[in-house]
Amino acid sequence: MPRYAQLVMGPAGSGKSTYCSTMVQHCEALGRAVQVVNLDPAAELFSYPVMADIRELIEVDDVMEDESLRFGPNGGLVFCMEYFANNFNWLEESLGHVEDDYILFDCPGQIELYTHLPVMKQLVEQLQQWEFRVCGVFLVDSQFMVESFKFISGILAALSAMISLEIPQINIMTKMDLLSKKAKKEIEKYLDPDMYSMIEDSTNILKSKRFKKLTKSICGLIDDYGMVRFLPFDRSDEESINIVLQHIDFTIQYGEDLEFKEPKEYEEDKSALVDEYFQDRVDE
Repeated sequence: MPRYAQLVMGPAGSGKSTYCSTMVQHCEALGRAVQVVNLDPAAELFSYPVMADIRELIEVDDVMEDESLRFGPNGGLVFCMEYFANNFNWLEESLGHVEDDYILFDCPGQIELYTHLPVMKQLVEQLQQWEFRVCGVFLVDSQFMVESFKFISGILAALSAMISLEIPQINIMTKMDLLSKKAKKEIEKYLDPDMYSMIEDSTNILKSKRFKKLTKSICGLIDDYGMVRFLPFDRSDEESINIVLQHIDFTIQYGEDLEFKEPKEYEEDKSALVDEYFQDRVDE
């Protein structure tokens, strides 16, 4: 039987560890066994147990203290991840082999790991060799995405991971529970965005004609190919959590031997259910 994996990615502070904790609790309530693996060698505290922790293999602090290496925080983290890539046997031993495994990999936030370094791609290929069906879960802080130009930056970060890893990817706006009612209403347009409207919103910000043309080209690419969409993730709302989990399960075909339904708002019904979600939040 196949095994299942979520690669939980996103910038530092986007809520990756909180997402893992929330998803573990939600799955426990559903009677599903989900494990977490920490792949951040600079992590400090967890609010959930982990089945494997990269810090047992190597830590950023130890690398930074090594006078022969002389690395700072970012260089130290890259060194740790490259060392990890050369010691995948440690991960294989830590995971064991239990059929129907469902594991969340809590990944580091450094963007270079998903742009020009091969470490995460090598991890994906290794997991696939171990019969894992892998889905990328890219998180972006919703509080960061309330302006058009910031939203476009978030989309490019998500696209970078998609292109680098070449796996199915679900993009999520986290920390929806921290937004005010006004901000929730404002951010609704970014979940299934009209990219050409984004261009108009950015017109007054971009003074250079060259950058306006570049922005228009980027927005056109994203809109024409429908490459990036976001789901809202409100850790205080079980329905919101379940919608995200349904999309991921559908993507990696979890439980395909069971009677399985597509996510409630998948494709054609998506806009209606997102509208319903926000209306419920406004009414509260």
